[in-house]
Amino acid sequence: MTNRTCFLIGILMTVATAIILFMMGRIPICSCGYVLFWTPADDLAGSSQHIADWYTFSHIIHGFIFFWLLSLVFKSRSVGERALGAILIEAAWEIAENSPWIIDRYREATIAVGYTGDSILNSVFDIIWMLTGFFFAARMPAWVTICVAIVFELLALWVIRDNLTLNVIMLFYPVEAIRVWQGG
Repeated sequence: MTNRTCFLIGILMTVATAIILFMMGRIPICSCGYVLFWTPADDLAGSSQHIADWYTFSHIIHGFIFFWLLSLVFKSRSVGERALGAILIEAAWEIAENSPWIIDRYREATIAVGYTGDSILNSVFDIIWMLTGFFFAARMPAWVTICVAIVFELLALWVIRDNLTLNVIMLFYPVEAIRVWQGG
């Protein structure tokens, strides 16, 4: 498959994800009526509604992980074809993450009591941020990518008391001590 074909298929997959999210009742942009590039940590209502927020680092790390995983499983495929696999995984997560079951799970198991799901804009950019991480990992030595992932995890942990690691733990096996600590 050519890079151009991969690019076009990737765009179609992302558009299809946006359409599915719209059909699920997700809002196109923040209900506040405007779009921000970055949502600061103290804007809890704006988190997961705009282009980027502190959880963007998690999506970039998804890209790192997907690059390594798909490189192991599909060694003979081009980077573009593996990127399509990464888009498929991330798009599936965005759809699942915005299902009532996962939204309710976040509300029950984490400090995200008021979480209502992502805007479509945020979900589309989560896919783009994941691809940023994917192509970063494709071009950098593994040790650089690992260092960047550690810095992202520690930075998010310090600023918002949450990161990809804690998010996964709290989604699958909530720990009361973590929830209490995250609540400040």
